[in-house]
Amino acid sequence: MATIITLDDPGDPRADDYRDLTAADRRPDRPGGRGLVIAEGVVVVRRMIDSPYPVRSLLGVRRRIDELATDLAGLEVPAYATDAPTMAEVVGFHLNRGVLAVADRAAPPDPAALVRDARLVAVLEGVNDHENLGALFRNAAALGVDAVLLGPRCSDPLYRRSVRVSMGHVLRVPFTELPGPWPASLDVLRAAGLRVAALTPAADAVPITASGLQGERVALLLGAEGPGLSDEALAAADLRVRIPMTTGVDSLNVATAAAVAFHAVGSVVG
Repeated sequence: MATIITLDDPGDPRADDYRDLTAADRRPDRPGGRGLVIAEGVVVVRRMIDSPYPVRSLLGVRRRIDELATDLAGLEVPAYATDAPTMAEVVGFHLNRGVLAVADRAAPPDPAALVRDARLVAVLEGVNDHENLGALFRNAAALGVDAVLLGPRCSDPLYRRSVRVSMGHVLRVPFTELPGPWPASLDVLRAAGLRVAALTPAADAVPITASGLQGERVALLLGAEGPGLSDEALAAADLRVRIPMTTGVDSLNVATAAAVAFHAVGSVVG
């Protein structure tokens, strides 16, 4: 059972993991970064507790920590109970959700092992907006994506805003970076028997509903909102597919496009 500890002093060093989050919420390789994974709110904290990420502690108002009592029953970590003003002074802003948890990062899985038995994989190039990335992971969790692979120029999925927008699902959908030169690194997918399909709004691409991908093992290649996939990535795909849209609309938000594509080629039943 987690140990509930009252914390009244915003300068208490036991709260250092939560201090000045707007400045310190960075990867370990960035200046000032502590590299912790941060969950906000009861729902996301629950998903963190149920994830592979080792929880270090919680900080929240007593009411929110009490809501998590059942979830904390098997967790041997401190839960610091405080009031809203003290919490705001520690983290650097007022937190409406009333509770935070921090965890250490888990070791990234090996890409080949991650996709070996996967039926649907998302591969991202240049997706560097934290909110888009979080929304994409939420859609991936909802629509049966087995793994997400990160190509070049992608944001950190474990950044606090991405975790929050994903509703904690970034902690549940396995992901890792693709090693080696891009886009030659896509060969790890073909070696696992996956067909690589690049999503593009180009008029000469095959409509995804007529692509024949339904029922196949597929890796969907998705690019950044705005520029889309690079020419090199498009050329490296096995085929190019598009989402048919009304005349005059040339594209969708990348997370929305991903959801449509996941649904079109996936097999979620429920």
